[in-house]
Amino acid sequence: MIPTRRFGPTGRDVPILGQGTWQLRDKAAALDALRVGLDLGMTHVDTAELYTGSEEVVGQAIAGRKRDEIFLVSKVLPQHASYEGTLRACDASLARLGTSYLDVYLQHWNDGSFPIAETMRAMGTLIDQGKIRFAGVSNFDVDELAEAKSALGKHRLACNQVLYHLGARGIESDVLPWCKKNGVAVVGYSPFGSRGGFPTGKAGRALEEVARRLGKTPRQVTLAFLARDESVFLIPKAEKSEHVRENAGGAFALPKDALATLDEAFPMRPGLSFL
Repeated sequence: MIPTRRFGPTGRDVPILGQGTWQLRDKAAALDALRVGLDLGMTHVDTAELYTGSEEVVGQAIAGRKRDEIFLVSKVLPQHASYEGTLRACDASLARLGTSYLDVYLQHWNDGSFPIAETMRAMGTLIDQGKIRFAGVSNFDVDELAEAKSALGKHRLACNQVLYHLGARGIESDVLPWCKKNGVAVVGYSPFGSRGGFPTGKAGRALEEVARRLGKTPRQVTLAFLARDESVFLIPKAEKSEHVRENAGGAFALPKDALATLDEAFPMRPGLSFL
């Protein structure tokens, strides 16, 4: 089974490796992959209203399972993130997922359509109504995180979901330290890169060599490196069952020499990335 760690302020121990559902092209294959992942203990499942058809697939995948064993997350689009719009969007997501509550509900990103405080006020209402257990955000920088945390008042900010892969480690400069200081979980999406494919050249050879030496695959080593911090969780996309099985093998601790090799091969460059 996948190791777990405490997910921010939720009190829940959540698998360090979960399953993402962005751009599922083959819904039948994705459904099979999600079910395989759940059987392997990858019970943190992430979706969003933006991901057309994905909430319905997730709903099918979790149907018949014990709801309290699933850590279910969805997101509201920024153009829907007014007070009333957030409430409506949540209800729609719950209907598509076939569940009565979300473990965490996120503002997908902030584009300035509505004040962050207004969206967080809606999140507080949803918590009070029992429709979500915690509120979170995605793609927020430090200033936006501080604003969301303050606006939630008596409620706790659960997580910030951000792009995080070997070529985009910028969150380590400011976002990750802020989240650790404030007890907020960091969830990394697209851990293999948002454009697909693996690193090439000198860096790619370093990754392959570490994987060969450890008897792992490059995907597994990548996940182990990114999940090395106790505040970080990862949600690689669940689209093919063979990839999900491979991903499950990435829940291990890298030796210090491997960490040093990868840190040098893929240097951190400050800044929050979206692509």
